[in-house]
Amino acid sequence: MSLLRKKSVQGMLEFARTSHGLRKELSAFDLTMLGIGAIIGTGIFVLTGTGATVAGPGLVLSFIIGAMACGFAALCYAEFAAMLPISGSTYTYAYVTLGELVAWIIGWDLMLEYLLASSAVSVGWSGYFQSLLAGFGLHLPDALTAAAGARPGVETVFNLPAFVVALLITTLLAFGIRESKRVNNFVVFIKVAVVVLFIAVAVWHVKPVNWSPALPYGMSGVFHGAAIVFFSFLGFDAVTCAAEEVKNPEKDIPRGVIWSLAICSLLYVVVSAIMTGIVPYMDFKGIDHPVSLALQVAKLDWFAGFVDLGAILGMLTVILVMTYGQTRILFAMSRDGLLPKLFSEVHPKYGTPYKATWLIGTLIALIAGFVPLGTLAELVNIGTLAAFSLIAAAIIILRRREPDLPRKFHCPAVPVVPALAIVFCVFLMTQLSALTWLCFVVWLLIGLVVYFGYSRKRSHLHKA
Repeated sequence: MSLLRKKSVQGMLEFARTSHGLRKELSAFDLTMLGIGAIIGTGIFVLTGTGATVAGPGLVLSFIIGAMACGFAALCYAEFAAMLPISGSTYTYAYVTLGELVAWIIGWDLMLEYLLASSAVSVGWSGYFQSLLAGFGLHLPDALTAAAGARPGVETVFNLPAFVVALLITTLLAFGIRESKRVNNFVVFIKVAVVVLFIAVAVWHVKPVNWSPALPYGMSGVFHGAAIVFFSFLGFDAVTCAAEEVKNPEKDIPRGVIWSLAICSLLYVVVSAIMTGIVPYMDFKGIDHPVSLALQVAKLDWFAGFVDLGAILGMLTVILVMTYGQTRILFAMSRDGLLPKLFSEVHPKYGTPYKATWLIGTLIALIAGFVPLGTLAELVNIGTLAAFSLIAAAIIILRRREPDLPRKFHCPAVPVVPALAIVFCVFLMTQLSALTWLCFVVWLLIGLVVYFGYSRKRSHLHKA
């Protein structure tokens, strides 16, 4: 039964009221901007091309399916976040509902999500940065443009731009959340303006003939596309990682989660429709800057460079928020005794878990330098879908077990909405490749070895 030991909800609420570890700097507006900052990035600027090659013009349906899966899960997140404003997101929620072992599995799972998501976006950022440099006639040596095997026919070794940008973001996060949120808010305004401007300019160059056939690979292609572009919606869950740094978490976190997801879903659907209407879907194969390609095909080269710049700035915030989420997950797990104490040590001046930030940031940079984008995207998705499924199950369990807990936000139509979240997420997991599943299982097995070999006996609940 020690594997199922749970934290007390009331004890965690008391801890939230008395904790003074992290600075409370964020409002509902800041959280919404954090969410948009995390969501709009590689998904819209890079994976739209990857999704189009497997779904064709049906990519629009792929985005709608992905948005529905995330929407149901977001409502579950909002209820938990308003009720338990504690760092740790899904890991923390599982600890009070499903027990320590499940919480550990989710926390380990989230490490995979945020670690690889930050790395994947760094790789996407590198593609646009190199495209912008090429516009000025500047080119990096081939060996330093991508990971080995990432570009067919080109001998590549290491993605230098991806490595450097990950370290720069790590430096910013180490200096504090106040500074990070200011940079994030400013850059989000720029990249949303770029996306809206793209819609306004490119919509006039759509050729409906490119939408035919609408589903060249049938619904199986649409579902496969949804499993890939699901990565595009990651970020709203990272908002809940900021719970301890929010001024009014009971109201602000649900607003930040729902507003950011709704705004981004609308933009994704419109942009994917325009892109597949300008460029035949087959032409996106092997392209890591599809928005720029659409503008070049539309003879809008003057605007393509502007979009490259917007993408470069925009993806910076995705790396920032994902890396931020990773450090807060480690912070929460370390504070519970499941990981070494250094991950929860807070800098006396900047109020950040600086050791965790530097360690994770360096690891993200190395992965971005040596691993191709396609491999990273699928691994991120399976970890996230598993976490979303478990958090939806936790909502149903807690509603039955402790129906009288004070809830500032109620997920509607329980258990129907959480059940739909589980169905959508599990279905999308089945659309991922066998290799992705194998890597995911191996990662979880490594996590279990760490838990039983180190974390279980060092847990603060075990000591109690």
